[in-house]
Amino acid sequence: MKPSRTLLGLLGTLLGLALLLGSLKALQIEPPTTLHALWWGLLLSLTLVAGVDAVWLRGLPSPRLERSLPGNLALGRWGEIRMIAHHPYARRIRIEVFDHVPSGMQWEHLPQRVELRPGEQTQFGYRLQPLQRGHFRFERCEIGVPSPLGLWRARRYLELIGETRVYPDFARLYGAQLMAVDDWLSQLGVRQRPRRGLGLEFHQLREFRDGDTLRQVDWKATARKRTPIAREYQDERDQQIVFLLDCGRRMRSQDGDLAHFDHALNACLLLSYVALRQGDAVGLSTFAGEHKRFLPPVKGPAQLSVLLNSVYDLSSSTRPADFAAAADELLSRQRRRALVVLVTNLRDEDDESLLSAVKRLGRQHRVLVASLREEVLDNLRQTQVQGYEQALAYCATVDYLNARGALHERLAAHGVPVLDARPSQLGPELVGRYLAWKKAGVL
Repeated sequence: MKPSRTLLGLLGTLLGLALLLGSLKALQIEPPTTLHALWWGLLLSLTLVAGVDAVWLRGLPSPRLERSLPGNLALGRWGEIRMIAHHPYARRIRIEVFDHVPSGMQWEHLPQRVELRPGEQTQFGYRLQPLQRGHFRFERCEIGVPSPLGLWRARRYLELIGETRVYPDFARLYGAQLMAVDDWLSQLGVRQRPRRGLGLEFHQLREFRDGDTLRQVDWKATARKRTPIAREYQDERDQQIVFLLDCGRRMRSQDGDLAHFDHALNACLLLSYVALRQGDAVGLSTFAGEHKRFLPPVKGPAQLSVLLNSVYDLSSSTRPADFAAAADELLSRQRRRALVVLVTNLRDEDDESLLSAVKRLGRQHRVLVASLREEVLDNLRQTQVQGYEQALAYCATVDYLNARGALHERLAAHGVPVLDARPSQLGPELVGRYLAWKKAGVL
């Protein structure tokens, strides 16, 4: 409990009056004795009233608060938190509310002044933006209650337990269900390459149409129906994709509001959504993190929710990436041939260890190495050099990029495709490569 501005103002007035009376006495000007009596009377009266008001405030019950907290939030997106205040007060009162938001989130419209009216419940809210993924727990809420006479203000803490999960920004994934897949992919900037030849999986028989080839003619059905019948094929739908996700220190680089690791998660979820819609199975394996996780490839829309619940609290660590150990673990768990998408940030020191691990994976699986390229490197390379320090930065950037390019070329020379993309473009680039391979029948 602390004094209000009203009480401090009254005490300041009495103090000023006391200084005035003391100054007059120092100047040998004797003020009327009634002024001294009046001052002491005001002081005693204020003390008595303030004491009664303090006791009155202690007897006031605290309002009851309810917090409407969403079960999940999207990383980096603003969400609204609603609160309801119930109270037994017989008169109008204005309280101040401050919700104790967990670290890793930023807020707007807190603290908030709320007016409570007799016989009514009051609703209010504030905005919340998660800055980190994971599981968050709200413990309590702080309120400021004024005394009936307005001389004091009590700070009270109400236990208000709440929990929520912060997922990667997957809102666009679910929003895509409202539009056709092709339109959605074009909006994301994904370009599908022209299809070469026919799909690999039989779909149905239908009447022969203009543009069909003789290879599509089913001669037995044609003889039976006495009209040209063609076979229609579709892309093979029983394929498997496994993401081999680097959770080590190289994924801690920051580009914009998100780290490379968050960009990588978003890209994996984006490709997972497309692959599951295509009828393929999707799985995940992590390495170089605090806790290793493995999800076997499974088909069906429900697998996306399983992936989200498995990766929402993942974070990058300070450990180095051990590609050899990651390859051995994946080979022991994933027996069936699959498309293995290794998501990492390639460095020139990865030459031997990475090449050896990818070669062993390539004997059983088709491997795609997806490397995130720091946007700051592209910006430095395109910046006009105007001084000695900028020249040094430019030369170091070019040398670093050349070393990365040499590693990419060496991997390509051994038959390992490499996708080098900016973090913000990794998702569309992965989807484009996946669709191109699927149309070409090389998966």
